[in-house]
Amino acid sequence: MSASPSSSPAGPTSFAFTPENKAEADKIIARYPAGRQQSAVMGLLWLAQRQSGGWLPRAAMEHVAQVLGMAPIRVYEVASFYTMYNLKPVGQNHIQLCRTTPCWLRGSEGLREACEKKLGIGLGEVTPDGKFSLIEVECLGACVNAPMVQINDDFYEDLDPKRFEAVLDALARGEKPKTGSQSGRQGSAPDGGPTTLLNAGAKAGE
Repeated sequence: MSASPSSSPAGPTSFAFTPENKAEADKIIARYPAGRQQSAVMGLLWLAQRQSGGWLPRAAMEHVAQVLGMAPIRVYEVASFYTMYNLKPVGQNHIQLCRTTPCWLRGSEGLREACEKKLGIGLGEVTPDGKFSLIEVECLGACVNAPMVQINDDFYEDLDPKRFEAVLDALARGEKPKTGSQSGRQGSAPDGGPTTLLNAGAKAGE
């Protein structure tokens, strides 16, 4: 669970959108009709989080509140409710480990153990070098290729401890691992490969 704003690290004492992000914020706000601009709060918080290096300092939340004409507490409520917002600093590679039923049945517990052993951190912690952080989340929507994790904006699917460690090693070296299935599965095909429609040139009834 995210920390509350009152228990979060102090962070910077001031925050303002960069010119580029201010322009993007204006586009997000413009999607909503007059009098409903506060509906843009989630989009602006996401934008502020990206600008702040993956987390939301209190100053950033208060800036969003000012831009939208909201009471700061209303912005805190949104930011502390959704796990997509981080109220304390995260690692350069922020690992979100899915623990919902399909991933759990397919071995997410082994992924957690491998990650904690490899990185020397537990859930909710950041490595001393700031490269990695680890949290558990609910369904990330890739159940057919379970177990999987999201690292920053990327999905890594069909994992086992060995494949997961290979992904972590590549990230530690500053490399960009191949995203998607780590087993070679094509899309959401059966784990052992296609079993039907094997002849692409076959006609119906043949």
